[in-house]
Amino acid sequence: MDVPQTRYARSGDVSIAYQVVGEGPFDVVLVPGFVSNVEFGWEDPHLAEFLRSFGSFCRLIVFDKRGTGLSDRVRGVPTLETRMDDVRAVMDSVGSERAALIGYSEGASMALFFATTYPKRTVALVMYGTHLFWDWLAAGRFEARHDSAQAALEEIERRWGTPAFCDELLENDAPSMLGDAEFRRWYATRIRLSASPHAAVELQRMNIDTDARGILSAVRVPTLILHRVGDRNVDVKNARYAAEHIPASRYVELPGDDHLPWIGDSDAIVHEIKAFVGAAWAAGQSHDPDRVLATVLFTDIVDSTTKAVELGDSRWRDLVSEHHARVRRELVAHRGVELDTAGDGFFASFDGPARAIRCACAIRDAVRDLDLEVRAGLHTGECELIDGKAGGVAVITGARIAALGGAGDVLVSSTVRDLVAGSGIELEDRGSHALKGLPEERLLYGVVSARGDSQPV
Repeated sequence: MDVPQTRYARSGDVSIAYQVVGEGPFDVVLVPGFVSNVEFGWEDPHLAEFLRSFGSFCRLIVFDKRGTGLSDRVRGVPTLETRMDDVRAVMDSVGSERAALIGYSEGASMALFFATTYPKRTVALVMYGTHLFWDWLAAGRFEARHDSAQAALEEIERRWGTPAFCDELLENDAPSMLGDAEFRRWYATRIRLSASPHAAVELQRMNIDTDARGILSAVRVPTLILHRVGDRNVDVKNARYAAEHIPASRYVELPGDDHLPWIGDSDAIVHEIKAFVGAAWAAGQSHDPDRVLATVLFTDIVDSTTKAVELGDSRWRDLVSEHHARVRRELVAHRGVELDTAGDGFFASFDGPARAIRCACAIRDAVRDLDLEVRAGLHTGECELIDGKAGGVAVITGARIAALGGAGDVLVSSTVRDLVAGSGIELEDRGSHALKGLPEERLLYGVVSARGDSQPV
């Protein structure tokens, strides 16, 4: 099998480099870990054989995340949300309507987010060496991490690409290959070709701030979780936690301490994935999910009754009409879906929390010259799809959060906070609150500012 041609998919203003390996009967998207380079990867015979193994039974789609490898470099920190957009863009570029997603290391959280948000496009989810939460990296990973997250970032910027630092990374990623001089050379070169020091810092900054544990229970597609018990990079507790919280998932614990899936007993990994994905594909052609992960937004006008009395029915009606028009313009601009309008309030859903926050802030700012103040509440969770509309506890939670806001407030749940790492959105702690009718208190955060997302350089 020849080395495939590198092509590019357009995701917004960013070009994403990808390759297609094989011509099998179903599609599999491989979501990479920290850094990658789709062309230089083929220089390692272990990785080349790993990719060809998949290409023998499926159409394998591999890509470099924005900011890495052959994809565009970007300013700012790429979020899970924008990376999810990149997966969709690559799938669209190759004409893939549905695919199984395999995410390894930090790519597992990215694949998880896609599978919960777009279950109609996801045949199955495979998570290997799963990194859910920064504090759950393996004990020996980056000694500076134990001092502070900032120390870890400073170490990356200072030492990225140096032979000593690459050897330290390799000791975590593939300890069984430390004695192989050719692999060490390839690995160190791959590190340098995959990301600059600054890009590596920005990527790691997102990993530090992201916590994907809160969306595990929203997975509704067949899920396989693989982890080597001695993984020196990511502690096995990540996989065990995921297996406990993803409904009806299959968990396979493997021997070994290598983190990279193409090193060590990679045949066992390919075998497990081939059997699982093949069965899921055969059974899931008519899969029509009735639940989806979404971010819900509720807005309403503060002191609307008082305002209506002051203005009178006719002027109030005209003002509300203009308010609605401006809200709808912002929903369209931020890819929001209007689900309901009651009086002066809106209920909408989004496929990404950062977009939802920016939309809420834009709505607030857009109506101020009408002498109106709005409040907004957002929550990300699993929503039931009933007659094309979202319902369930996640929707109730979003409505209750909005009710706690004051004039100009945009309040979000801790789940939203955990998923917007790298977005440039600044939040402040608003404490723990009881939400009417719901059993547990929730940590809430107020939006201080909502800057732009990562852009090409």
